[in-house]
Amino acid sequence: MTAETRGRIRHIALSVKDPWETAEFYKQAVGLQEVLELDGPLAEGVFLTDGVVNLAILHFKNDEASQGTGTDFVGIHHIGFWVDDVVEQGRIARNTGATWIMGDTNNPNGYEIKHTDLDGIIFDIAAHGWVGSQKNPGSADNVVQANPQRRLAKFDERRARAQAKIAAIRAKQVAVAAE
Repeated sequence: MTAETRGRIRHIALSVKDPWETAEFYKQAVGLQEVLELDGPLAEGVFLTDGVVNLAILHFKNDEASQGTGTDFVGIHHIGFWVDDVVEQGRIARNTGATWIMGDTNNPNGYEIKHTDLDGIIFDIAAHGWVGSQKNPGSADNVVQANPQRRLAKFDERRARAQAKIAAIRAKQVAVAAE
């Protein structure tokens, strides 16, 4: 495998019941930074980053959008690889046994071309990375995806509810520890 065909894990997507609650947990528990909120045709959610890897915390809107996992599935939904050439990498993946499930396999600027591996686990490849991710940290040729820190006002109440829940859990733990 050449450097040009080596993928870099830069994206992990979780399927959850409440993206704002899960995002608040990861922000508080391990210090991830919120990048943006999403309300797209397939899912709503929150994107976090550690500065290198993007963590998408999603709730899929319907079974088709969930790419076979269903809207009630909770867990790791898929992983994403930042590649140099999505057309070539996709061809290599399919020739190795991957099954294409979504995205334009002939678009060199394609974003999230989804496949399943030999066990049916979903992965995607992208030529442009994900918000909050870095392609080659520490290298002179590193590419850093912008961090727009976009929040959607329509989710203010859900965000506040999630923050209050995590604060209550923390307060309860402090009280128990003080006993």
